[in-house]
Amino acid sequence: MKETLHVNIGSVAFTLDEDAYRTLKHYLDEIKSRLEEDTDEVMADIESRIAEILREKIASPMRVVTLEMVEATMEQIGSPDCFGHAAGEAATAGEEEEAPRKLRRSIHNRSIAGVCGGIGEFFDCDPTLVRLVCFLLIFCGGMSIYIYLLAWIIIPEADHGTGSFNTNDKQKK
Repeated sequence: MKETLHVNIGSVAFTLDEDAYRTLKHYLDEIKSRLEEDTDEVMADIESRIAEILREKIASPMRVVTLEMVEATMEQIGSPDCFGHAAGEAATAGEEEEAPRKLRRSIHNRSIAGVCGGIGEFFDCDPTLVRLVCFLLIFCGGMSIYIYLLAWIIIPEADHGTGSFNTNDKQKK
């Protein structure tokens, strides 16, 4: 014999057995801890969706929601990881997901071929400064124009979907 609880999920009354209630409460608490802002509105939407799914699974209002129904509903909505990282995991997960920076010719900061713009983005400095240094090296005999042409050929162009390393572009996103 199991105890049952009367709960309100998304403004709909349900009767849940004790195991189902504990599992669903833990699931919702886990999701809430992963949300960054507007948690009340988002949680209300999630609860409403859970209520819709449970209504579809229950034949009559007198039937009790079981642990199996709650687990199937949770599987349908997705794991809490789909809603973001928990507060303690955010710093470590962000460090792991950060891809290594690659030197690419810029598609945003280009005058001729994007070589100087790409170098500026890679080193997180002003591309105009890199252009000026490159110009001075070419005309003062420190670097040949052939090196610039070779860099144009060797350095691949940045993809349209990849972000740049320029801080101005990061602020726009």
